[in-house]
Amino acid sequence: MAFVTANWNPLGEAFYRKIELYEMGWNLREGLRDCLIAAAPYGGPIALLKESQRRERSASARPLLEIYSAAGVPMASFPWKSGVVVHIGWTVSDDLLCIQEDGTVLIYDMFGNFRRHFSMGNEVLQNQVIEAKVFHSAYGTGVAIVTGAFRFTLATNIDDLKLRRLPEVPGLQVAPSCWAVLTQDRQTKVVLASGKDLYVLDNTACTPVTPPGIDPQVSSYFQMAASFSYKYLALFTDTGHVWMGTSNLKEKLSEFDTKVRSPPKQMVWCRRPKSQQPSVVLMWDRLLLVAGKCKESIKYHLDEESFLVPELDGVRIVSRSFHEFLHEVPGACEEIFKIASMAPGALLLEAHKEYEKESQKADEYLREIKEQNLLPEAVRQCVEAAGFEHEPETQKILLRASSFGKCFLSNFPPEQFVGMCLDLRVLNAVRDYSVGIPLTYAQYKQMTVQVLIDRLVFRRLYPLAIEICRYLKIPEFQGVSRVLKHWACFKVQQKEEPDDVIACAINQKLGDTAGISYSEIAARAYECGRTELAIKLLEFEPRSGEQVPLLLKMKRSQLALSKAIESGDTDLVYTVVTYLKNEMNRGDFFMTLRNQPVALSLYRQFCKHQEQNTLKDLFNQDDDHQELGNFYVRASYGEGSVEARMAALQNAVDEFNKAKNEFSAKATEEQMKLLRWQRRFQEEFDKPYLDCSLHETVHSLLQDGKHKQAEQLYKDFRIPDKRFWWLKISALAEKEDWEELEKFSKSKKSPIGYLPFVEVCVKHQNKYEAKKYVTKVTLEQKVKAHLAVGDLEQAVEAAIERRSESELNLVLSRCTPTTDRALLDKINRARAGALKK
Repeated sequence: MAFVTANWNPLGEAFYRKIELYEMGWNLREGLRDCLIAAAPYGGPIALLKESQRRERSASARPLLEIYSAAGVPMASFPWKSGVVVHIGWTVSDDLLCIQEDGTVLIYDMFGNFRRHFSMGNEVLQNQVIEAKVFHSAYGTGVAIVTGAFRFTLATNIDDLKLRRLPEVPGLQVAPSCWAVLTQDRQTKVVLASGKDLYVLDNTACTPVTPPGIDPQVSSYFQMAASFSYKYLALFTDTGHVWMGTSNLKEKLSEFDTKVRSPPKQMVWCRRPKSQQPSVVLMWDRLLLVAGKCKESIKYHLDEESFLVPELDGVRIVSRSFHEFLHEVPGACEEIFKIASMAPGALLLEAHKEYEKESQKADEYLREIKEQNLLPEAVRQCVEAAGFEHEPETQKILLRASSFGKCFLSNFPPEQFVGMCLDLRVLNAVRDYSVGIPLTYAQYKQMTVQVLIDRLVFRRLYPLAIEICRYLKIPEFQGVSRVLKHWACFKVQQKEEPDDVIACAINQKLGDTAGISYSEIAARAYECGRTELAIKLLEFEPRSGEQVPLLLKMKRSQLALSKAIESGDTDLVYTVVTYLKNEMNRGDFFMTLRNQPVALSLYRQFCKHQEQNTLKDLFNQDDDHQELGNFYVRASYGEGSVEARMAALQNAVDEFNKAKNEFSAKATEEQMKLLRWQRRFQEEFDKPYLDCSLHETVHSLLQDGKHKQAEQLYKDFRIPDKRFWWLKISALAEKEDWEELEKFSKSKKSPIGYLPFVEVCVKHQNKYEAKKYVTKVTLEQKVKAHLAVGDLEQAVEAAIERRSESELNLVLSRCTPTTDRALLDKINRARAGALKK
């Protein structure tokens, strides 16, 4: 603990410290000299490409593009076989961008696998790229280039490529001495220097600007740097001064004289969030200088060639041997560890140290804090400071002190302490040399744990990602399931293992884990050319709706059809059948359906409503004469002329005969005979008879008074007597031809009796005619006949004569107590007499 402040250096009112992150694991014989270097922010990987060899064309002299973790652990290495590289940089998702002088941008993942490429426009082919930068904005990762014609082109988001050519700078005859990209208010601009002039380029205009308070003796700008948040800008002039101000160049923060006239190799901002201290780090060959508001500066001697990586809250310094982090000491750490500090956190830390020594001074320190009511603040300071410390031992000491202080507080909320313990355990795990992600607490909070999980997944550190998800109790769908899905998608790419082994391993690991779709993993296997593995993986997919589309995509239509039928989802079956119909020739398609009765049945159902001709072909293919006959019968009703209809019905008769269905054949022939009669009647009487049934035709003829023709149909079609009599009396009653009805009743004995005569007369409101037939009704139907015409007295007499209690009850139900008192008494006497007998 005595050495916590040993590496602190004061600068104005703040302190800065440089801590060692890693002793680098790479083996670079020539160090970082003559290299193109790019390090991803938030502790990301490092890419190296030897600059001295980039323009060599011979195959033996091809340089290596090497990718390392932040700890110098090799991740990928491959010979560069493409064009001359001007600049390299990293995307927000840790993909490497290699920008060539012909304007082509090649994208690789962190393991050196080529992803894709794009071009920065046709103009670049003529003038070539002389300088490029990769930047990050609210839109994503962007690329900015300046061509040999000194024109700037921007792509603000490489995932949604839209090239913007910025306006020309008037009178610009040489390349800008320095330039920087700024993103402000969702708008991307370029600030450039040419001689003593500064210009701001936006979408529409080139605007000259003059920084406030700049030395009038300045004749050139050597270096320019935007802060990590793009809110601030630093300019290094030929007078050796560093101007620091806001990025809109309207406010000056400070200016510092470095006493060095030569341009620095790099200049980056070193400013933690919410800090009031603007500071810039400049690097020359063997000198690192930190400049701020005050006249003093911090100088570090560099033993090796180094590279600066700006971060959210500091600067990473990468050299051949070490990886270090330079940053402003956070306020909580300064309050606690500053010499002779009387801050609550410092007193609580001292109290805990004395407590561990079993000294009574611990009580004195605690009492001093409690008397000022600052114990909650002391606990919070210790917890906060623990997050900013890199060494686990220092973290533990601070957390123990805060835990000690919490024991004397009754209502202190535990969330901050518990959350910090969780976060630090995660941070220490990813900072480990084998992982190599040196995140600070501020970077971790800015990045979010979900992005950190993604980074671990991209690095194929699946076990660690799963452990962190479980440790932080992230919902399974967002945590473990997502990681396992990525692991499975990576597993299917390992071509050295057989399909059975991989499929079994994936199923054992994933099982029925919620949120995982085997179809997505199978799709990835198919994309890698492993169709059989994809099919095996689909066997584990419980949802047929996910299986079938991929099977169709893989041209496994037979299996897709079987899966669709098994699912019981008719829509899915129709989807597969439609696909097969479009992909296969007609014969193969029908043969496929014959082997799947369910699909064939559904397709027939579809054809009945949508494709009649296809249905006919299906029946022909199967020699299904019965269904063909039915088809021709249905088709006949769609024909416009009688001749066409007769022809269709004749085809139906032929098919029914082939099917040995005598009944259907005879019925169809009868229909044809009826059609001939109907056509004849229609021509004779000029009245529509077509499309009527036999009964309707007879009924219509009788109503029209065509009794002779009706008789002909009666005989020709052998209509049963009872049915014909019913048809005739109904038609005559509807026509109110009572005379013909009476004549018909006397023509011969009625096969249906005479009660129907009574009923049809009553139905058509003619009781007078109905009474003519009551006398002819048989004794069994007398009661119903009298009731039909409303003759209750005769109904009672008939019921008494028949001695039928049920008929007496029927008459009784029709009587009313007020008007039919005498009948009621008569019925009751008859019933009583029947009971005595």
